[in-house]
Amino acid sequence: MRYLALVTDYDGTLAAQERISPETVHALERLRVSGRRIILLTGRRLDDLLDACPHASLFDMIVAENGGVLFNPGNCEVTLLGPPPPRPLVERLRKHAVEPLEIGQVLVATRVPHRQLVQDLVWELGLEAQVIGNRGAVMVLPAGVNKASGLQHALRRLGLSRHEVVCIGDAENDHSFMNTCECATAVANAVPSLKSVAAIVTTAANGNGVIELIDELIADDLHRTEGALPQHWIRLGAGADGATFEFPPYGHNMLIAGPSGSGKSTLAAGIIERLIEKDYQVCIIDPEGDYGAMRDVVAIGNRVRAPSVIEALAILEDPKINLSINMLGIPPDERPEFFSQLIPNLQAMRARTGRPHWLVLDEAHHLLPHSWGHATSVLPQRLHETLLITVHPDHVAPAILKPIDLILAVGHGPEATIARFAGVTGRELSWPDGLSYQPNHVVAWSPRECLPPSCIRPQPSRAERIRHQRKYAEGDLRWRSFYFRGPEQRHNLKAQNLAIFCQIAEGIDDDVWMFHLRRGDYSNWFRHAIKDDHLARETARIECRNDLAAAETRKLICELIRARYTLPE
Repeated sequence: MRYLALVTDYDGTLAAQERISPETVHALERLRVSGRRIILLTGRRLDDLLDACPHASLFDMIVAENGGVLFNPGNCEVTLLGPPPPRPLVERLRKHAVEPLEIGQVLVATRVPHRQLVQDLVWELGLEAQVIGNRGAVMVLPAGVNKASGLQHALRRLGLSRHEVVCIGDAENDHSFMNTCECATAVANAVPSLKSVAAIVTTAANGNGVIELIDELIADDLHRTEGALPQHWIRLGAGADGATFEFPPYGHNMLIAGPSGSGKSTLAAGIIERLIEKDYQVCIIDPEGDYGAMRDVVAIGNRVRAPSVIEALAILEDPKINLSINMLGIPPDERPEFFSQLIPNLQAMRARTGRPHWLVLDEAHHLLPHSWGHATSVLPQRLHETLLITVHPDHVAPAILKPIDLILAVGHGPEATIARFAGVTGRELSWPDGLSYQPNHVVAWSPRECLPPSCIRPQPSRAERIRHQRKYAEGDLRWRSFYFRGPEQRHNLKAQNLAIFCQIAEGIDDDVWMFHLRRGDYSNWFRHAIKDDHLARETARIECRNDLAAAETRKLICELIRARYTLPE
């Protein structure tokens, strides 16, 4: 079920002439039975609404006073989402004998004939307030308070995000929440400006339009909107013709594949960044700690502490938090078992809340190896909104590759990369003449579409990412590790990351340390394995100095490393 909640305006939408018809009440009851939540948004004062609407118990949350007041009908809790009306404004309006005049807990309201006076008084008093029109009404609210801001509070209380919501409204003050929700609907009697931004316009007016929308929600979960909401699409880059290359973030799965060091993590980080920018919650399964330094991502687990499933689920309950699950503390042969415990719980959470919207599985060939016999029993029958990243697509369990809708081949040999994927999944691949690797480009292929692979230039990340910082500081570089062997190969001390490098450097004999220093081995490792040119250049300067003792060179190089990387104590 994609849409887990309906958000509706009251006057002119749910209600006609201030009352909800029995037929509309019955439709709301059917919607509740379907397992969906209902949130009511209104410009009315709360006590006025409760007098007019005897069906408050049908709603999970009520946002009154145009976003200023949050009411929970289940326990009658009232939360003010803004300061009270400015006393000088109220006094001046009463002095001018403005009628009608409604003074709410946050809002001040009157009618259109007094609009200019209200605006003039707000200006003269120097108030940080906004004047909003709603058909014939004029409302004064604190800056930043509107139906959208109130809706965000309601959704967070319910553990939902805006992407699980379909909304319906009719008037000018509904624009803010219509622009917020995943799918916006306008009733037939809505103002033209609202209809112009709505994805759906009902054929019926008022409550009958709401009934029309509810019937479609229950029948097929608004299937016609799938892939038809381009405002939510995620930009991947630009094609050879300069046209934007985008993908719908719902109902699709993606694979990023290519040789080691080709830029897979950088490409994935850019996609994750743009998902987060559009309020999609992301959960990253991170075997090597590559993503914990990303902005707006909370990381759990490290080299010495394994994450837990319960901890991950508790954090993801907040729709505003994105999570990276660092698996460095879990032995590699135990990671598929951890994943087999995590994924059913994440799928259950998705069924309940629609979140996390996207799962990112890095090093997928380790998490879900081809030889892992539990893939078909652990994985859901249909993979939902998942991004896989791997060096070896042919080493990943076939059950998880079959639902892939888009593959991005990174680095040299894109034809071989995509061919391995096609071979495992049994897809026909027709490679276009002249298509080959281009620097700073990737090859994209949608196996479900009858289109050949094409070259695109990826959209760069908005913020510079700290490249593999935690991986180099605390992870396991495996075959790219540094080995302290010394003269005559007397030792074989492995430094699989920068933290271990510094520990060994501070403890080995001077002749071993200086043997590698004079050969330039340290700067060479920093440049080619750590891929840090600045660290390599500064180290090379130290390697060339003959006036420093061994202890001084150790100290300088280790201090350089600690200044650029956060090493565990």
